[in-house]
Amino acid sequence: MKADTKKTTTVKTRYGSFLCIFEQEPDMGGYAVIAPKVPGAISWGKTLTEAKRMIAEAIEGAVEGEIIIAAQKAGQISIRPRRHIAA
Repeated sequence: MKADTKKTTTVKTRYGSFLCIFEQEPDMGGYAVIAPKVPGAISWGKTLTEAKRMIAEAIEGAVEGEIIIAAQKAGQISIRPRRHIAA
C-alpha cells in the first residue's frame, strides 16, 4: 500500500473531535476510514466528504453504545429483550 493513499484528519462530532485515518479503497472505490481511539468506529464513503460524515455517525454510535453499556452495568438502566410477535 502506498503511503500517499492514506489521509489523516480530525473529525468533529457531538462528543468532541477525533483523529481519523482515511485510506483509498482500491476494490470498491471511495475511502475506508477508522477512528483509532474509538473501538468499533469504522466506516466507508464514496467521497472524502461522505466518509467524514459516515465516520462521525460511527463514532457517535460507538460512544452512545459505551454510555448505555456503562449505565446498564451500574444498574442505572435495564435492557429487556423485545418480544417478537409472529405475523
